[in-house]
Amino acid sequence: MDALIIVFASGLISLFAAFAKKPWLVVGSAMAGLLAAIIVIIGQLQTGKAFFDFLTYEGLAFDQFALLFSLAICVLTLLIVGIGYERFKENPVHTGEYVGLLMFSATGAMIMTAYTDMFMFFLGLEILSIPIYVMAGSNKADVRSSEASLKYFLTGSFATGIFLFGLAWVYGATGTFKLAEIYMKVAEMDTLSPILMIGVLLIMASFIFKVGAAPFHFWSPDVYDGAPPAVTGFMASVVKIAAFYAFLKMFAICFGQGELFLFWKDALIVMIIITLFVGNLSALRQVKFKRLLAYSSITHVGYTLILFVSQVDYFFSSGFLWFYMFSYGFSIVGIIAVAIAVNDPEDRIDGLRGLGKRNPFLAIVAIVALLSLAGIPPTSGFFAKYVLFSAAWKSASWLVIIALINSAISIYYYLKVIVTIASPADQEQEKIKLSPLTIAVLTIALVGMLGFSFILPLLN
Repeated sequence: MDALIIVFASGLISLFAAFAKKPWLVVGSAMAGLLAAIIVIIGQLQTGKAFFDFLTYEGLAFDQFALLFSLAICVLTLLIVGIGYERFKENPVHTGEYVGLLMFSATGAMIMTAYTDMFMFFLGLEILSIPIYVMAGSNKADVRSSEASLKYFLTGSFATGIFLFGLAWVYGATGTFKLAEIYMKVAEMDTLSPILMIGVLLIMASFIFKVGAAPFHFWSPDVYDGAPPAVTGFMASVVKIAAFYAFLKMFAICFGQGELFLFWKDALIVMIIITLFVGNLSALRQVKFKRLLAYSSITHVGYTLILFVSQVDYFFSSGFLWFYMFSYGFSIVGIIAVAIAVNDPEDRIDGLRGLGKRNPFLAIVAIVALLSLAGIPPTSGFFAKYVLFSAAWKSASWLVIIALINSAISIYYYLKVIVTIASPADQEQEKIKLSPLTIAVLTIALVGMLGFSFILPLLN
């Protein structure tokens, strides 16, 4: 709860700091707040005690996993605020709004990791989503940004409506919103209630919408393409971490038992297979960088969903999910930072040609990030995929084989971008200069992509 309050207060301070019209002050206050939240979370993980332990609410429980996922959210938000600074300062009048909305959205993400009843889940989901609707359309000079905002708002609203409809059916079957009580009510049922089954299907559909899995993925490429790069990075990392853990918690605790698990498992497996092939095959022909990342993101959603059907214990599933999403988040931050630094208005993959000569450090980060997304050793992306596929092998080996085939397909389009980066440019191009803050963020992302796997033994 301490870290949640700190992040929210930092968002408010950032808004008021904007009156000074000094972007460094806004970004600095937000980053200081996120650093303080990270220190508080690490301290709480070590001691098991909160500083303000009298601040409690029964709808939120910051247990070990909630703290770990909140830590990932704060670290990635900190890096995204850092890489966005160069673009934020171009519009000092609105810097406070951008950064404040980003912090409030991170607050919603943290609530989604710690909820214990459906009411708090819904509250966290909306606090997470509403600021992003605004941020996606913040580039008013680009019509694609407005289109991204409108599409994200419409699909997000539709998913929220489906979720509420499903929640009403689940409440009708169990009479409660609390996760622990829903678990007990479901366990006491001799035969599954049709009302409960309809509710679970609707909630699962809203989940698929939110994470952008096929066949509900059509909004993703346009939104990723039109939103400002820092917002794209936030959606691809922080939003997905919060959504995946929140739904894993709900499905593992409430709907992961016996016949009910078998009821939704097959439907989700079909969607996983469609998601993997749609993401990869669509990515093969992309010529724009952020659209490629969007389809890559859809594929990674497919990989992650395998955990939901792998019948691994909730404790281990949460640990594996945390490692996978954190590793993926470092790669996203690295590659988005490169896109911001290159600043190609047309966002062409071909715009990366000659990057090694324009700035060798940027080229190294971009190549390592792409290798990590592809799952090539020794990057953390490789170990993340290894952990995930190993966990699912016993119960869903054939699904893991399909995922491995897709992983092999993905290597082609990642390598195509790497070859472009390593190729000389057709004409002489200007050198890219990086600010000390961008260099620091890129270095942290690089260390995360190469060294985060050393934390793996702790999960075992």
